[in-house]
Amino acid sequence: MITKIIKEEEIQKAKKYVEKGERFVIVTHVSPDGDALGSSLALYHFLLAYGKDNVAVVVPNDFPAFFKWMPGNKEVIIYDKYPEFAEKLLNEADVIFCLDFNEPKRVDKLAPALMAAGGRRVLIDHHLFPADFCRVTMSYPQMSSTSEMVFRFICRMGLFELLNREAATCIYTGMMTDTGAFTYNSNQPEIYTIIGELIKKGIDKDEIYRNVNQVYSEGRLRMMGYVLYSKLRTYCNKKVALITLSQEELRRFYYQTGDTEGFVNLPLNMAKTRFSAFLREDPDFIKVSLRSVGNFPCNEFASRYFNGGGHKNASGGEFYGTMKEAIAHFEKSLKEFHAELGNIQ
Repeated sequence: MITKIIKEEEIQKAKKYVEKGERFVIVTHVSPDGDALGSSLALYHFLLAYGKDNVAVVVPNDFPAFFKWMPGNKEVIIYDKYPEFAEKLLNEADVIFCLDFNEPKRVDKLAPALMAAGGRRVLIDHHLFPADFCRVTMSYPQMSSTSEMVFRFICRMGLFELLNREAATCIYTGMMTDTGAFTYNSNQPEIYTIIGELIKKGIDKDEIYRNVNQVYSEGRLRMMGYVLYSKLRTYCNKKVALITLSQEELRRFYYQTGDTEGFVNLPLNMAKTRFSAFLREDPDFIKVSLRSVGNFPCNEFASRYFNGGGHKNASGGEFYGTMKEAIAHFEKSLKEFHAELGNIQ
């Protein structure tokens, strides 16, 4: 039995949009990860199974190659490549589902078109502090992932029978990737009840894991070794770790989108480490990824010092400046935060 967590009025209002809508667009955040794509493609397959003919998934930019096996991935429209077509779809949509982001700026350059579109917007998300930009807001930070929320949404509409193998595969992918293969944010028993139902739908969870985690490029593997050997710094008696990569270093290893996915988790393999940060130099800013174990609130750290947020054990943000400045800011912030928090447990 799955607990009815999402409010009934939210379910019923969104269900009416599904029933009456004719043109649907599903939008997710910039640099889509496994949960963003998993939830979006799961909802895409569900709507097709429901009998909706005009359904599109629009993402702000491209996504990693190790997600390009997912059912329906070839139908995803990348705004960076086809902006006019994407905007046309948004303008014509009756219903726009906004998945896995809590405010319009998270869709980057797609935001103006999203906000200008006249369709009914429905938010399904699990991040803190959702902005008020949708007619229906289903925001539940206690959920492991937006993919889990999509599963619950479909079930609560009484349409579980329409959840096919393709949708189930996408949901599992999102749940798995947003919990680090069920190593954090995944201690709720109902998560595993849901996994059992997805297996009954025919998914191969072992194959999904291989597709996501065992298809990396040579450059990624060499870069991983370089990061661990040459770029790892530790603080607070090795309870905190920092790794960094500059644009020049990324080019040295023939960086492709997604090649640094999961790097922030690597230092957490050390026995003492409780908090890990990864700073990656992108063309316009420093991308900040944060992970923790136990009670260290990396979402508070992200919000306070890096204009970001997320979950207690998995968060991110941005820094505008040089890598040298970003490292100095991290070290100063860590000292201040550590003084307030006391000993890192």
